[in-house]
Amino acid sequence: MDIEQFRDYCLSKPEVEEGLPFGGDVLVFKVQGKMFCLTVLDNAEFTFNVKCDPEKAFELREQFPSVIPGYHMNKKHWNTIIVDGTLSNDFLRKCIDDSYNLVYKNKKQKPNI
Repeated sequence: MDIEQFRDYCLSKPEVEEGLPFGGDVLVFKVQGKMFCLTVLDNAEFTFNVKCDPEKAFELREQFPSVIPGYHMNKKHWNTIIVDGTLSNDFLRKCIDDSYNLVYKNKKQKPNI
């Protein structure tokens, strides 16, 4: 997966918007106004951050060297995925799906006030 495929996949999900709220080099994807995925555009190495269930986040870090605690994020709830060819595209899409579903589910459970 390259950054264009990553972007296209994130944008293929319902109700997703992209933006640059932290400056021109951090591309953020939100569902219903809540962030679920982001990437730094000017990194030499392609990485992206995804939200993750805390227990699963730790398990993935233990299992895969290319999954590390979320860079500049809450380390309990976010992972950084290093896209270096060691993880399959299916795995990368699953991480994005899980993050999207986690945020979308939590957003749906909260009443609009």
